[in-house]
Amino acid sequence: MASATSGPELPTVHRKDVTEREIDSAREPLINGDGSCESYSVRAAILPFLFPALGGALYGYDIGATSGATISVESSTLSGTTWYNLSSLEIGLVVSGSLYGALIGSVLAFTVADFLGRRRELILSSVLYFVGALLTALAPDFPVMVVGRIVYGIGIGLAMHAAPMYIAETAPSQIRGVLISLKEFFIVIGMLFGYIAGSLFVDLVAGWRYMYATSAPVSLIMGIGIWWLPPSPRWLLLCAIQGKRNMSDAKEFAICCLCHLRGQAIASSASEQVDSILDELSYADQEKQVTLSEIFKGKCLKALIIGAGLVFFQQVTGQPSVLYYAATILQTAGFSAASDATRVSVLLGLLKLVMTGIAVLVVDRVGRRPLLIGGVSGIINVNPSYQRKVDFECATKAMAISSEQFLCKPFD
Repeated sequence: MASATSGPELPTVHRKDVTEREIDSAREPLINGDGSCESYSVRAAILPFLFPALGGALYGYDIGATSGATISVESSTLSGTTWYNLSSLEIGLVVSGSLYGALIGSVLAFTVADFLGRRRELILSSVLYFVGALLTALAPDFPVMVVGRIVYGIGIGLAMHAAPMYIAETAPSQIRGVLISLKEFFIVIGMLFGYIAGSLFVDLVAGWRYMYATSAPVSLIMGIGIWWLPPSPRWLLLCAIQGKRNMSDAKEFAICCLCHLRGQAIASSASEQVDSILDELSYADQEKQVTLSEIFKGKCLKALIIGAGLVFFQQVTGQPSVLYYAATILQTAGFSAASDATRVSVLLGLLKLVMTGIAVLVVDRVGRRPLLIGGVSGIINVNPSYQRKVDFECATKAMAISSEQFLCKPFD
């Protein structure tokens, strides 16, 4: 939100036939700042993005790795366990364990995020990632494996809450929008590496253990990197406004953090930028807050229905299930060998990476609505292909590949 004294006013739109591009232009200051150039060192500015973005990559990796792990853990010869004969319900718990954990993590983030701050929340998520990965990889029995999946999922919930906030609050205004979009790109990169890990380890005895264990060192890198990063200057000043910190100490600390984040190039203007952030936060604090009951009335209710509806229907289409069960679906479609199914799932990850990259590049130019309509149209056209019966093996395989790849085209 722009400052009441120095920030530009958002354009007021009175025409009913306003285009989406005009709306996006009006919202641009909310993402890219007030348009003023901020001095920063590229190296110093990229690192505060890279380490939080690893939290998204670890989430994506879990999706891809689980696709191969569900095949490996059920194999009588390659699971390396005596409890390989899992029911469909138990396999479902392996897959959904991280999702249950993410739900718990999201609730925890809602209650403790302001107290912990973005940096400590990310450090906690990296610890949970590490513990969850090891618990899952070293599980002596099925219950411990599920517990490990839940612990890992709690890390996902915390990371997905804190990472975009930390990136948005610490990135220079000129590249803020790009970095926020790239965070989503990192999720898909992680997913691709998960599919690759599944392809590499699926033929090894206890290969599923290697698939899950691979995320442990990455979570350590994430935690060490974020430990080196300073707290968000914006969060420090917000705490001072709320009376949780001494204002003069908070401003001094925020200036030091800003210099750490942007490099010495900003040293001469750090104090001015901290004052600007403080003005914005003070103005926001004076605005009327929306109560919980008002969310279910008028324009707020319409926005709530649209936002919640998009999330709901994205899940109902089965797109996330296709990603988690990619190798299993391909096996039933004709790729009976586990190695073949996991290799083809890598192609799925590659296509999703390409399409996500295209979305990141064009979303500001064409708008969100056309991309959303195109993605939904693809889902509507492709879903019926799963019901068709094809006698020829090659046709079955081709249909499975095209169905999965087109189904995953919607831009999140």
